[in-house]
Amino acid sequence: MVSSALQITGLLIGGTGMIGTFAVTGMPQWRVSAFIENNIIVFETIWEGLWMHCIRQANIRMQCKVYDSMLALSPDLQASRGLMCAGSVLSFLAFIIAIIGMKCTRCVQSSWQAKDCIILTAGLLFILSGAVELIPVCWVANTIISDFYNPKVNVAQKRELGEALYLGWVAAFCLIAAGAIFCCFCRCCEKTRSYGHSAPTHYRTHSQHLHRKTESSYSKSQYV
Repeated sequence: MVSSALQITGLLIGGTGMIGTFAVTGMPQWRVSAFIENNIIVFETIWEGLWMHCIRQANIRMQCKVYDSMLALSPDLQASRGLMCAGSVLSFLAFIIAIIGMKCTRCVQSSWQAKDCIILTAGLLFILSGAVELIPVCWVANTIISDFYNPKVNVAQKRELGEALYLGWVAAFCLIAAGAIFCCFCRCCEKTRSYGHSAPTHYRTHSQHLHRKTESSYSKSQYV
C-alpha cells in the first residue's frame, strides 16, 4: 500500500514537471523588456521566447510574430530550442514508462524484477530530462543577467528574467524529484527482497544443521 502511494506521488510530480516543460517550451516570456533609466515606454511590454516574440500594449492588445530565421537568434536561444524539445520528449517517455511499470497497472504481465527495471528506467529518464531542461534555462538566465549589468549593452536592449524561466526551474525540480523517488523506491524494494530471501536460506541452513546433528546422535546411540 505504501509502495503504491509512493509510486503515484512520483507519477504526479513527474506529470507536473512534464506539463511544465511543455508550457515552458512554448511560452514567449523567456526575456522580458526592462524599464530602467531612460526607458520610459512602460505601456509596451516586449516578450522574447524560443519560437516567437510578442509586443503587448497597455495590457489590452498583444501581437506575436514567429522568428523569420533561426540563425537570427542568439546562440543561447538556438541551443535552448533543441534542448527544450529533447527535454520534453524525455519527460514524456519517462511518464509513459512510469505508468507501464507501476504496480497498479496491468499493461505487461511480468515479474516484479521486470517491473523494477521499468520503474528504474523511468526514474533515470526523469532525472535526465530535468538536467537537460536546467541547461537552457540557466544558460538564458545567465545571459540576461550578464547583459543587464554590462555597461556596453544599450538600455533598450536589456532584458529581465521572464516567467518562463521561473516555471522552467520549478518543472526541472519536479522532474528530478520524481526521478529520485522512483530510483529510491527501486533501491528500497531491492534491499527488502534481498533481506526477505536471505532469511529463509539461513533458517533452512540452520534446520539442515540440526537435522544432521540429530541423525549423527541417533546413529551413535544405535551403534552403542
